[in-house]
Amino acid sequence: MRKSKAFSLQNLFPSDTRPFATSWILPPLFLGLLRLLFFTYCLATQLTNWIYDGVHSTAYLIGQEFSYFTILTYFGLLFWSLVAGVHTLVYASKGHSWLENWPRTLQALHSFFYTTIVTLPFLVTIVYWGVLYKGPWFPVVFNAWSNISRHALNSLFALFELTIPATNAPPLLHLVGLVVLLLLYLSLAYLTRATEGFYVYDFLDPSKGKGRVAAYCFGIAAAIIIIFFLVKGLIWLRRKYTGDGKLSKNDMRGHLPVVEEYEMSRDIEASK
Repeated sequence: MRKSKAFSLQNLFPSDTRPFATSWILPPLFLGLLRLLFFTYCLATQLTNWIYDGVHSTAYLIGQEFSYFTILTYFGLLFWSLVAGVHTLVYASKGHSWLENWPRTLQALHSFFYTTIVTLPFLVTIVYWGVLYKGPWFPVVFNAWSNISRHALNSLFALFELTIPATNAPPLLHLVGLVVLLLLYLSLAYLTRATEGFYVYDFLDPSKGKGRVAAYCFGIAAAIIIIFFLVKGLIWLRRKYTGDGKLSKNDMRGHLPVVEEYEMSRDIEASK
């Protein structure tokens, strides 16, 4: 029985890295600057929260933050905006990004990193405002700003990465990676309970009903599956109606995929 191409390991390796550094509507320079602007905002948000906790004698919360899925995904956005922004600016100035020279394994990891950026923030926003937030609205303006930044604007940044760059739809195997990532976080949550003595989220507390815990876990798993296929479909539509990204003025290769370029150069060398 022939193996389905949809689940081929070859799909994990992008044939062309330029879609990560280009946009169908923005020149590479503007795309790179916007990504670095998002990085600056995310970094400022995190630093401001840490300073606030330190000033208000709640510095212990800084260490605990790294057990929260919300904060971990926000750091993902922060580092993605930095890495992708730098790659894009290098591509804009030189016509090729550092990503193109990375080993294929790192290129595959970068591709999966992108998939997490356009899926997990939506999951965070849905779970926070739909499950965790009970109201009333935050009486302290700072708390309101902090929660909007990390539980609402995160999805806005993800929506930008979903709609503006010229990226391709993620392979189905990335869905497996997302589920594994959630399972690893579940392990971290219970490790936090064992070492720090608290549940990062109340719905993970089995004393309130093991069936309730299972229902929440399966519900979140179902949510990420739905989000993944919605994202995959939206990217497919965007690619269909917008096409390739705007190339750098210094990129002399046109729209020829990297794999085809390699094969062409190999054929030329063989004919000599």
